[in-house]
Parts: sequence; structure tokens; C-alpha cells
Amino acid sequence: MTALPTHDDVRAAAARLAGRIVRTPMLRHPVLDAAVGGTVLVKPEPLQRTGSFKLRGATNAVLRLTEAQRRGGVVTHSSGNHGQAIACAAAGEGVRALIAMPGDAPAIKVESTRRWGAEITFFDRATTDRETLAARLAEERGGTVLPPFDHPDVIAGQGTTALELFEDAAAAGLHLDALAVCTGGGGLVAGCALAAEGASPGTQVYAVEPEGWDDTARSLASGERERADGQGATLCDSLLSLRPGELTFAVNRPRLAGAAVVTPSEVFAAMRFAFDHLKIVAEPGGAVALAAVLAGKIPARGRTVGVVISGGNVDPAVFARALAA
Repeated sequence: MTALPTHDDVRAAAARLAGRIVRTPMLRHPVLDAAVGGTVLVKPEPLQRTGSFKLRGATNAVLRLTEAQRRGGVVTHSSGNHGQAIACAAAGEGVRALIAMPGDAPAIKVESTRRWGAEITFFDRATTDRETLAARLAEERGGTVLPPFDHPDVIAGQGTTALELFEDAAAAGLHLDALAVCTGGGGLVAGCALAAEGASPGTQVYAVEPEGWDDTARSLASGERERADGQGATLCDSLLSLRPGELTFAVNRPRLAGAAVVTPSEVFAAMRFAFDHLKIVAEPGGAVALAAVLAGKIPARGRTVGVVISGGNVDPAVFARALAA
């Protein structure tokens, strides 16, 4: 197995990314604090340049390529946010990018990926092994695969999300008791757990997943990488991972305090809350951590809790459903 990333790798990524990504702010709102009976510190990654935290890991990974790898270009598979991020990061470095996307990916994510100049090939989500597809495409083109989550440079880059939040909390005289993180394959929560290890010891880091796609929750319970049943709604399209990554789970298993699972109605309620009070547009997968805290699935009463809103690339029709719910 590839060597696991460390807290030092997260700090190195933060230095590497300085000036290349948006340092998103730490948000608070009295209505949110009152709703949960605690202090909630929100990290709004929809404000990131490609609309999600994914630009952090993608940029770190692209910057770490060798000259030979840059010449060969990069390949990845993504339902949208990672694809956009790789396309953006690659364009900034003059590197060719090929993105394999499921045919049912939201149009807003497909359009944004194209806008950054990447080539796109589509596949059937239900019948295609996306990792095998990406490996074949990279071999055909002499490219390098930069996967969505199971890569040390991607994990380290994602961890800068939490590192910034811990720094801003400390500057405000606050220490996080817990941090809720949206979780698909586990790259973001793994990076956040590594960030906490050195920057905010004692902070409990929780994974949050949509019901039916709770592979990390199942894996933490058994101690082994387990598959989700995949029978839940596909509302949270950015979090439809069936199994944690090998690297991400090796990082997460000894470090996470637990996992929470949320329903579509709880996700819609969180999206509406973020819009009404925080003035943040959150996509369904980007709202699950907020949903868990609002629903009381991660205790916040009398505590200081961080919430990562991980992305805002939502299809307008889906967002309208959330606002009408």
C-alpha cells in the first residue's frame, strides 16, 4: 500500500496552495447556534473557486507531478466536483486533463468541467468500474491517474480545509470539540482528521454520509472496509461511494470518533437552512454535515462544533425542490 499521508503533509500542502485557492472564511450565525444549543463554526467550501473543497486536493496533486507526468497529462473519474477541480488545476499548470464522468452527472458539473478545457468521456454509473476505466484511459494516453480520494496528495490537500478552520477558531479564542465532515470515499474526512491530529488535538472528527451510502459508518463499526448497499436515494450525487478507499480508511479507522447517516429530508432541510440563514447555496452532498448537526445526530448542545459545507454545485431543479420542501 502507498505510504499514508501525515499531518506534516497537510501543512506542506497548505504552504503549496497559498495564493492558488480561496481561503474560505469561518462563518457563525446566532440562529444556527440557537437551533442546536451550541456554538457552530461553518466552513463554506461552495465559495471555493470551483464551488467545492475538491480544488484543494486536485491542485496539490497536480503541483506534485513530475515533469514527465505533466507532459503525459492527467486522467480521473468523477461525478463532477473532483472532475471540475482537476480540470481547473490542470489548466492552471498547462497540463492536459481527461475526465471520465457518469452519464447522469448533473449538467452544471459537466458544463463547468468543460469550461476549464478538459476532455470528457462518459460512462454508465451502474455497469462501469470507474477505476478500471481510468487506468485503461491513462495507459492508452500515457497519462497519470489522479483519483478523487484515494491518493496521498489529494488527501493532504483536502486536509487544508480543516487546518484553516482550526486556525480561524483559535484566532477567535475557540477550540472545536467536534468537526462534522461530508463523506463519500473518505478523502476529505481523512485529511481533516490528519489536520486535527496536529492542529486541534482533542477535536472529535465525524464522517457524515447519506443513508444507503454509509460505507464508512459500516466500516468503522466492523473495523474492515465494508460496502454500502447502494440502495439509498441518489440525491447526494457527490457522495455515492460504495466502499471507502484503502488509504482513506487506513487513515480514518484509528482517528475518527464515529459516523452519522442522514436522510434526504434532513439534507433538504439543511440546504434550506444554509440558504435562509447563512446565504450559502449548498448541493445535497455538501449539506450532509450540516444536516447531521441540525438533526442532533452529532451532539452540539453546550459544545463548539465545526461543520464543513463541502460544495455548492447543485442542479437548479434540485435546489428548487430543497427550497420548496
